Amino acid sequence: MLWERGPSTVRDVLEQLQEKRGWGYTTVLKLLQIMNEKGLVLRDTKRQSHCYWASVPQEATQKSFVSDLIDRVFTNSPQKLVMHALADHKATPEELAELRKLLKELARRSK
Repeated sequence: MLWERGPSTVRDVLEQLQEKRGWGYTTVLKLLQIMNEKGLVLRDTKRQSHCYWASVPQEATQKSFVSDLIDRVFTNSPQKLVMHALADHKATPEELAELRKLLKELARRSK
């Protein structure tokens, strides 16, 4: 969310997450504080309402989290991750076409 919206207060983030998760203010604040400690978000404390923004680009964060997920949960198997994701979440025909295209490109590169 911070990638799309840019700098946001805890209340801004709360409004977005309440629609999806129903979280409370203190939960969102604690998560942002933890993310700040880990260097995932930065915080401006000069104003009364602290403002947070992403410190790492979305693609880099996703790559790191997926890599960690594959290692920890799917016994270092990207195939298991993809198979599980596709079994549990219905992909659109367009998404499946993109996946086929990516698999062909990866197969071509590995020859």
